[in-house]
Amino acid sequence: MLLKRISTQLWLAATLLAGTAQAQQLRAPAYPLVTIDPYTSVWSFGDQLYGQPTKHWTGRTQGLLGYLRVDGKTYNFLGKPDTPPTMLAASSETQPATYRYTNTAPPSDWQKPAFNATTWTTGKGLLTTEDNAPGVHSKWKGDDVWVRRTIELKEAPKGSLSLYMLHDDDVDVYLNGEPAFACAPCFSAEYQEFPIAAKAAATLHKGQNIIALHCKNTGGPGLLDVGLVGPKPTDTRLTATQKAVRLTATQTSYQFACGPVQLDVTFTSPLLLDDLAVLSRPASYITFRTQATDGKTHDVQLYMGASPQLAINTPGQVVEWQRSTADPLTLLRTGTKAQNVLGTKGDNVRIDWGYAYVGVDSKAATARLSEAKVSRAAFQQTGALPKNDDAQTSRAANDRPVELAAVFNLGKVGQSSVNQHIILGYDDVYSVEYFGQKLRAWWRKDGTTAEQMLQAAERDYDRVVAACTKFDADMAQEAQAAGGSQYAQLCALAYRQAIAAHKLVAGPDGKPLFFSKENFSNGSIGTVDITYPSAPLFLRYNPTLLKGMMDPIFYYTESGKWTKPFAAHDVGTYPLASGQTYGEDMPVEESGNMLILAAAIAAAEGNANYAKQHWPALTTWAQYLQKAGLDPENQLCTDDFAGHLAHNANLSVKAILGLASYGRLAGMQGDNATAATYQKLAKDMAQQWIQMAKDGDHYSLTFDQKGTWSQKYNLVWDKLLRLDIFPADIAATEIKYYLTKQQPYGLPLDSRKTYSKSDWILWTATLADSPADFQKIIQPVYRYVNETSDRIPLSDWHETTDGKSVGFRARSVVGGYFIKMLEKDLARKPLK
Repeated sequence: MLLKRISTQLWLAATLLAGTAQAQQLRAPAYPLVTIDPYTSVWSFGDQLYGQPTKHWTGRTQGLLGYLRVDGKTYNFLGKPDTPPTMLAASSETQPATYRYTNTAPPSDWQKPAFNATTWTTGKGLLTTEDNAPGVHSKWKGDDVWVRRTIELKEAPKGSLSLYMLHDDDVDVYLNGEPAFACAPCFSAEYQEFPIAAKAAATLHKGQNIIALHCKNTGGPGLLDVGLVGPKPTDTRLTATQKAVRLTATQTSYQFACGPVQLDVTFTSPLLLDDLAVLSRPASYITFRTQATDGKTHDVQLYMGASPQLAINTPGQVVEWQRSTADPLTLLRTGTKAQNVLGTKGDNVRIDWGYAYVGVDSKAATARLSEAKVSRAAFQQTGALPKNDDAQTSRAANDRPVELAAVFNLGKVGQSSVNQHIILGYDDVYSVEYFGQKLRAWWRKDGTTAEQMLQAAERDYDRVVAACTKFDADMAQEAQAAGGSQYAQLCALAYRQAIAAHKLVAGPDGKPLFFSKENFSNGSIGTVDITYPSAPLFLRYNPTLLKGMMDPIFYYTESGKWTKPFAAHDVGTYPLASGQTYGEDMPVEESGNMLILAAAIAAAEGNANYAKQHWPALTTWAQYLQKAGLDPENQLCTDDFAGHLAHNANLSVKAILGLASYGRLAGMQGDNATAATYQKLAKDMAQQWIQMAKDGDHYSLTFDQKGTWSQKYNLVWDKLLRLDIFPADIAATEIKYYLTKQQPYGLPLDSRKTYSKSDWILWTATLADSPADFQKIIQPVYRYVNETSDRIPLSDWHETTDGKSVGFRARSVVGGYFIKMLEKDLARKPLK
């Protein structure tokens, strides 16, 4: 059954294991709740589960709502009911606003009401630098845009006012010429409310008012739209008291007091890498455990609701809904009416095809599709849902929104715990378009339907939850043994994020393809320099998935679609994999990545069979690195946000180790002559590298800029793969130097800026032979994760001086945190 009374011992075991070996419990920047793939990914962006609506990783609200009713009193424990803003001037989210804008710097009085902007461009809707933005939009060119909007107010507003704004990136806002709001460096991923300076708010009056904005796009898509909202109603909710939250690799568990009843809620996303059937199944569990704490019995009901926001990209899209049965389940389903399958691509987007599902046991729970405010009110008044579904079958998602709601009547709850669960699933119909062919998710490769998938998830509930609990404990123990308690917690936080930034599909030949989405970076699919940093997680637990990440790049070359003598950067923009869309190549970067990862797979599996399948491509890339790798020309590397760089010493390390990897792979195939040639070539190049990069007590950022430095994180593969190319004292020298450059929240990436990448810091730390030095380097990263003021899914690019995100979030690259565990794993395997 979907609804079962699982043992108290099982839940207690999960709770205890969640805190294993943790002297301090990590406060996550955001907590993963339902993490399936780049599109189905719901998080709590704060400390209290009920503190705000739950959100997609992009920041767009995707509401889940939970109530527990105890003796007629209702406690909100999950999510926050949406309170629609009182729009004094609507944003383009509901109706296209009219703007005047320019990309040329205007005179200094451009923001004043009397300024004449009639020569500026007139546009409607969202202002953006993108060609394919959804809905009504107008495009601006360049990095900067200056904007004016005239709004008409019926009367002078009173009370607390807010801007209702979407901006990407930095923004300055003026009301009637008075500074109202400024934010730099920053961006908002969705429409949010922002405070208005009191002096600016006081300028608003009956009649015409001017909102003026300057937005600077510092990277990725530029976005800008603004409205004005009035005061919000007072929050009168009765909330549960949150007692604890614990996070493990596959589960996030909360404990609440709802009056005299304790409620424990566990979100389980069964991302078990050794079980592709379960891994690819788009179904997560939410388990509820209730128990009286006062020795008495209490009348208890539980409400769980999910919003159609799970299945839309923009609020105005029309959704449909349906209730059905698939024994023993009642299924509630919702999705857009248009069903433009694979029709939306890009970065800051959500899925708007396929169907979201809520599944409950038909005998144990009542499930309805009702207007949200109606079903919630009915539950609070009676402990039950309305008797019938909403009479309509479709309307706009933001028009009297429906809720996929289920109610469990728990009866009299006493000292014996009562346990239930619900399934939240998503059927995307088709997942990826791969060079013109639409591919289905791995779970659908044999014709399985969504209903059958959910039934299988129900049958497997006890087994899967037990497997997740055991895996979480084993992983925590291994991670602590490798790198200590703080390291183990970092890995636990990174685990679901890294995996859910991918989609597992069945390729044209039936083999698994594992596509990454470059979240909040540029939306690319199958990016090689995203695969490279995330690889340690998959090398440790299932190299088949790493092969599934690399196969599209090999196919791109081997099919003749990519003809350059180095590896491509990507194969498209998610979810359309039809060829590279990134505007510039990274020749040394991507070629080195592919060679090193092929050798890492061979080390993990004990054979070079995978490399042998792709030997001509690997040979082409090795030959390219032989010519261009030692002293790279002016080009981008994976740290492209830092700009072009010539003579990059760290990139040269990658090229040298890529050539050594090629030699290792040749030797594993019995070609000893080629192995010896490339081993000697790599060692000779390493000696040249030493002479070019040596800079006193460290090695420089570039060969031609002495007095600079950088993290040489690529060196870690010499150690892990036991290639023996660079003398060991180079890493020791660098580690000693890095310890003099630490900032409160981490080691800067290099001498150019104080920002850093946490994945690279973990790689650099793994270069250290001393456990004490490893701890010294990772502890500031733990501090950053624990203390950052940015409440978003973990950002891998942050400022080491104040712990704020510079950019990126929810990316798979945090799989690189597992490199210390991979080091221990590979060290146990024989060298071949």
